[in-house]
Amino acid sequence: MMKPDIMPEDQPFTLSTLPPGRAQKRLALAVMLVFLGALFILAGGLSNIQLRRIDSFVPAYGMAMFVNDMITAVLLFNQFAILRSCAILAISTGYLFTALMLVPWMLVFPGAFAPAGLLGTGLQSTDWLNALRYAGFPTFVIAYTLLKGVNSPKRLWEGSVGATILSSVAMTSAVVCSVTVLAIVGDAYLPRIMLDPVHFSTFALYLAGCLILWNAIALTLLWIRQRSVLDLWLMAVVCAYAIEIYLVSYPGLARFSAGWYAGRVFGFVSSILVLIVLLHEITTLYAQLHRAVLAQRREREARLMTGDAVSASIAHEIKQPLTTIKASANAGLNWLDRGEPELDRARDALRRVVTAGDRADALVENIRTHFRMGVRPRTSLDINDVIRGALTVVGDKLRTNRIAVRADLNERLPRIRGEQIQLQQVLVNLIGNAIDSMATEDGERLLSIRSEVHQSRYVMVSVQDTGKGLEPGTDDRIFNPMFTTKEDGMGMGLAICRSIIGAHEGEISVTPDKGPGAIFHFTVPFDPGSAS
Repeated sequence: MMKPDIMPEDQPFTLSTLPPGRAQKRLALAVMLVFLGALFILAGGLSNIQLRRIDSFVPAYGMAMFVNDMITAVLLFNQFAILRSCAILAISTGYLFTALMLVPWMLVFPGAFAPAGLLGTGLQSTDWLNALRYAGFPTFVIAYTLLKGVNSPKRLWEGSVGATILSSVAMTSAVVCSVTVLAIVGDAYLPRIMLDPVHFSTFALYLAGCLILWNAIALTLLWIRQRSVLDLWLMAVVCAYAIEIYLVSYPGLARFSAGWYAGRVFGFVSSILVLIVLLHEITTLYAQLHRAVLAQRREREARLMTGDAVSASIAHEIKQPLTTIKASANAGLNWLDRGEPELDRARDALRRVVTAGDRADALVENIRTHFRMGVRPRTSLDINDVIRGALTVVGDKLRTNRIAVRADLNERLPRIRGEQIQLQQVLVNLIGNAIDSMATEDGERLLSIRSEVHQSRYVMVSVQDTGKGLEPGTDDRIFNPMFTTKEDGMGMGLAICRSIIGAHEGEISVTPDKGPGAIFHFTVPFDPGSAS
């Protein structure tokens, strides 16, 4: 039975605890190299090209960023609910903050929804809100990095996780609303980032430099304390943030330049990176969970099947010895109940009872060993002796059903190595099936057993009957567990035979006879110590 595909309990399975593999590191490095390559191409002069102003670009870009960051925040909050980590709470709040800051930025951006913005002129407040967003995310990243590995006081999580998340959402929303009001009300008093609705001031260069430095500090801390897949991809996000700030602020010193548009594209890419990785890891985890559930279900069904098989096997195999015990006991009673008891014959009947009881005990032990996957000691055997022993066991049944036996046994066969009771069990099953097949048929009832050399290294035993033969289409299924063509059959006899012969490194098969009946064959390899 295959071992279920179940992850160990101590194996990390979330993005924030799963260590990055070599493929993840190579992919992240490739993404960063693409970022830097695009930066060098744009910094070579292409970014200074002034393009046509597209007012609809800002709301489209803002909404795409808002959706990406909100979904990422929700997924990270979900991981916080699992891990109860302050670090995860910090980075979740960071993504929520950047998502919420996009809303006022779009509303005050001149020309996005109104010529002067929906919430005022927006000449300075637009870019101050954007600068706060650029500064806020690396701040939360730094908090995430410093809080990693810090065990929070247990009392912090005594309340509901949902309440903690709602509190974080409420406080973040309050901060965003406060800074929005301050930026709009104090628009005229804020340091000048914009000279006009298109061109940046010199102060914007210094502010952008500070923001890039702040992102560089966050990137350095992540590099030093990198432990998980989330850390790895946050490094790529922070790198994209820094490139976005540079392209938006420096080249051309104007909005709607090629660099400004390219910077927004970098911003979109940075917002979707962690989201893609989160969705990939969640999908992977779901697939692993699905496989684990299916494996557990198969294991449960296999255990139930094994239990059914054990009970059916015991019932199937013990029936014949019990029949012998019953018949011998009745015969013994009959000999004793006579006017002059036939003590010798009664003793013979009782001896048959003892022999059948010993065989029943051996069969039960063999079945238990078989389902424990244990290995019974094997000895050097003469297969012809095994055949004769099996014929002795079923002798009464053969005589009762008036079946003649023709044994064509090669007395010069090499010895085999095997377990006598198990091989005898196979023969008793095959002979018993042959008897059942012939018992309902008129005409000649002949059981033929043959032993011979097969393929130079095997002994082959064939059991042929003159019964009703195989039903059409059953050749491939007849050895399957629980499959039977008998009205009162259990479908375990031939399955057990195949299992026993397989354990002896042999094969068992069946072929329809040219006339009535069927022929069963099984092979067992020679005993290496005695084969000539």
